[in-house]
Amino acid sequence: MLLMRQTASFISTYAADVSGICSALYELGGMTVMHDASGCNSTYNTHDEARWYDMDSLVYISALTEMEAIMGDDGKLIEDIVMAAEQLSPAFIAIAGTPIPMMTGTDIPAIASVIERKTGIPAFGFSTNSMHSYLSGISMAFEMLAKRVVSKNVVRQNQLAANIIGATPLDFSINGSVGSMKKLLEDNGFNVISTWAMGSSLDEIKRAGEASVNLVVSYSGLAAARELQKLFGTPYVVGTPTGKEFSRQLLKDLKSAAESGNCKVSYAGRKVSPVQDVTIIGESIMSGSLAASVSEEWGRDVRVLCPLETEGQLLSKHDFEAQDEDDIIPHLKNARILIADPLYRPLCPEGCRFVPLPHEAFSGRIFRKDIPDLVNGSINI
Repeated sequence: MLLMRQTASFISTYAADVSGICSALYELGGMTVMHDASGCNSTYNTHDEARWYDMDSLVYISALTEMEAIMGDDGKLIEDIVMAAEQLSPAFIAIAGTPIPMMTGTDIPAIASVIERKTGIPAFGFSTNSMHSYLSGISMAFEMLAKRVVSKNVVRQNQLAANIIGATPLDFSINGSVGSMKKLLEDNGFNVISTWAMGSSLDEIKRAGEASVNLVVSYSGLAAARELQKLFGTPYVVGTPTGKEFSRQLLKDLKSAAESGNCKVSYAGRKVSPVQDVTIIGESIMSGSLAASVSEEWGRDVRVLCPLETEGQLLSKHDFEAQDEDDIIPHLKNARILIADPLYRPLCPEGCRFVPLPHEAFSGRIFRKDIPDLVNGSINI
């Protein structure tokens, strides 16, 4: 029964955790290796990576054979990665697992440790297995950057300074949204030190400890923000600057957090109601921020349905988590307006207005040209 409930009959699946690792580290000058026979790489580069044809990155597959999987020949993987690293001189090496090494019990962090000793290059091993969403993978990668890459010898800037954490094309595509967030902060007095991890170099991310506040724009950035708070005492504010009214509130919260040192979920105070007027399906922070904007601009009661990893504090009282298709459908039966990726349309009940809002991590490149930049603008979706 449990297995049947985890089978999707009508909708797609979200990008996997291994794609999240690759997406998070894509622009930072490292070498990422998926430990797999093949298949995971083609899924990633054809469906999950919007930058694949326009920007070079060292993303490889280990070409794990059946015999290697059975016999556990980790030595060949280590030798291949060491040889490639000697030729390419990457800034770091990342190894991400897939279902086969998970089933054979491969100790990927231990393999990374051996490779780091052999090459002298920082190496990160991630025990991903494609059984979790992209958010899990990105979160692991960003937390590792906070722990091992960000410089510990920094001086906090006197002016307002921020990092934007949790920005990858899997959530924000390549439609200019990340650039709009950076511009919004800069236009309101913030020096943006780094954007994790679109449009920033590894050297900029190393300076993240200089910030006076961090902006977490998706769940994938929360673990890193907490690590930076632990290391430097930097407060963080959770929210995506969606819509003009909510963007103003978010900027106010960022400035307040920088002064007080207190963290905040910026959309936590939005009006909530048990009435199923508008339902938004999507990642918790982006959807919660959009819900606050829709509630303000449309004057409607909005609920969020989150089908991905999240935490209770990121959802409001009448929001809900439903990760399986059979859990989602009952929550939609009384919805009047449904805002979701177009691939959710088959779940839209009769008489409910469907408002398409494509999400690259769910439908890939199919609707990329239709993904709007909602940063600091009117909600006209």
